Amino acid sequence: MRVLVVDVGSSGVRAATIGEDGHVRHESRRLTPPDVPFPGLVEIDATALAQAALTTATEVLGADGPVDAVGIASQRASTIVWDRATGEPVGPGLSWQDLRTVGECLTLQGEGLRLAPNQSATKLVNLLDAHDAERTRDLCFGTVDTWVAWTLSQGAVHVTDATNAGVTGLVTDDGDRWDDAALATLDVPRSVLPTIVDSTGIVGEASALPGTPPIAALVGDQQSSLIGQGCVRPGQAKITFGTGGMLDLVVGEARPSFSHRGDAGCFPIVAWQRDGTITYGVEAIMMAAGTNVDWLVEDLGLVDTPADTAALATSVSDAEGVLYVPAPLGLGTPRWDFGARGTLLGLTRGTTRAHIVRAVLEGVAQRGVDLIEAAEADGGHPLSTVRVDGGMSQNPVFVQALADAAARPVELSPGPERTTNGAGFLAGLAVGMWSDLDEIGDLWQPAAVVEPSGAFDRERWRDAVSRAARWHPDLSALEF
Repeated sequence: MRVLVVDVGSSGVRAATIGEDGHVRHESRRLTPPDVPFPGLVEIDATALAQAALTTATEVLGADGPVDAVGIASQRASTIVWDRATGEPVGPGLSWQDLRTVGECLTLQGEGLRLAPNQSATKLVNLLDAHDAERTRDLCFGTVDTWVAWTLSQGAVHVTDATNAGVTGLVTDDGDRWDDAALATLDVPRSVLPTIVDSTGIVGEASALPGTPPIAALVGDQQSSLIGQGCVRPGQAKITFGTGGMLDLVVGEARPSFSHRGDAGCFPIVAWQRDGTITYGVEAIMMAAGTNVDWLVEDLGLVDTPADTAALATSVSDAEGVLYVPAPLGLGTPRWDFGARGTLLGLTRGTTRAHIVRAVLEGVAQRGVDLIEAAEADGGHPLSTVRVDGGMSQNPVFVQALADAAARPVELSPGPERTTNGAGFLAGLAVGMWSDLDEIGDLWQPAAVVEPSGAFDRERWRDAVSRAARWHPDLSALEF
């Protein structure tokens, strides 16, 4: 048996087949970068995205033959609205990165509705106000998973799963149904909303694909990576170090006690939903991880490629007291401060580019430990180890620094991306490829386990973070 996965990220689409061993067999990719017409505005060409999904999926099926099911993994909270009859998008899709509705979010706080501009809710209202002010058209709303399922089913399926619905800002605290009070406040007709379904389970046929395989899984990218790294039991966690950093921890069937954000800065999430039962988790967020390495390469020119940072950092035994707080976009968990900024401390006349590069890698690692500590506090589970994927997980200096700062082993993913695998596991689970989540968890085999071999002064680190905070007080005052 094998399954097909369509995995839509923020800048590209990947289609791949997954075999019974959980490994990728064949894959195809297309770039679908967003458009940035103005700083803070990030738009998606939904038609091009749909075409990329169909093209890559068809190519993979042509190379590997028929599949038993299709899974869909996607960036979360990006918002697309289209005409139900024609299937044509209405206006541009609005990326989760789009910030055009910051003002509306602040206004809604005064009405008792707490929303963030990266959530779907105010993006949907923006598109409806622009293209259906009277709310008389027959339109459909969807996050990217919904749009891809609609495309693959040729308009027969209008659904989203609980992991994606949970980050729209439009569901109840339990995450299993749309919030009528929020819909009324925002003037969002229920008719535009997709049906919330399980993350694993057959919802329709992918009639646009050869063989018409069943669509058997939908899941948000971070939750898909969580399952892709075998984190299927309470107390298991992963961190994805990509452009930003996301830690997701499985909590269990009891929802975290906080409705919006915990005392340690984590958010409650739906980890997955199966047979109508939700398994919850918590999520901790670092707004900039690999972005800091890109800064070293593209802006400072200290190295030619991200891969070169490891060799340069290794050329010195330590950072000689240099500390870097990676906050070019502000701080996330545990201290949400949009006015904080990246801070480089401890420079001397003897500081070299190698010391700076090492300090940047170690700074991202220290922020990773901030996420671990916050997730332990808000999630109620101690983490004896942590699993990592994402581009930075391929950097040995960074991973060793993470293990040292965390004082616990770090398990490396067998590949830099596990989002595709997670959606494949959920699709396979729905059609009997695997019997249960425990069997999927048992497939996990890390590429390596990195043990701690040193230590960091965490008190000094916390002092550095305090120095980076509130650099722009007006932005620091923003609270979402």
